[in-house]
Amino acid sequence: MKSRLTNLCLMAMMGTVLVVSKEVLAFLPNVELVSLLTILFTLVFGKRVVGALGVFLLLEGLLYGGFGTWWVMYLYVWPLLALLTWLFRWMGHCWQWAILSGLFGLAFGTLCSLTYLPVGGVSMMLAWIVSGLPFDFVHGGGNFLLALLLYHPLRKVLDQLAKWLPRNGCTL
Repeated sequence: MKSRLTNLCLMAMMGTVLVVSKEVLAFLPNVELVSLLTILFTLVFGKRVVGALGVFLLLEGLLYGGFGTWWVMYLYVWPLLALLTWLFRWMGHCWQWAILSGLFGLAFGTLCSLTYLPVGGVSMMLAWIVSGLPFDFVHGGGNFLLALLLYHPLRKVLDQLAKWLPRNGCTL
């Protein structure tokens, strides 16, 4: 029972950290730590990232007052990043994760455009992609730089947390 509660608390904390990190950088359009944190949470805590993303998605929907098209995008975009991270978990260098994070940011608008396909067809999807290219370049560059600068320090903190939990009676 204690390990389930620990896992729930850990997932809730990670989801909350995702929301807070996004809000802290909200003044910089399309620059966010959610991508890097999703990568790190997946690497350090494995499948628990799914619960963290669930908390993140729920809080984002509540915070922004609706569960519209933008929210539907989030339902598959962020889990896709976690899946890609899991598939490439063998990568050991921060520059590799920076490239993955940067490419994810660059592809973000294209990935999100899929929700417009059933609504407005291919033309609406392409319009979304083209109009969002400047934002995607900023997103990709921001993701790359943040991962390059913060991967190691954040990874150390999360690795310490992962070691601390079992030593203090919390089984993961």
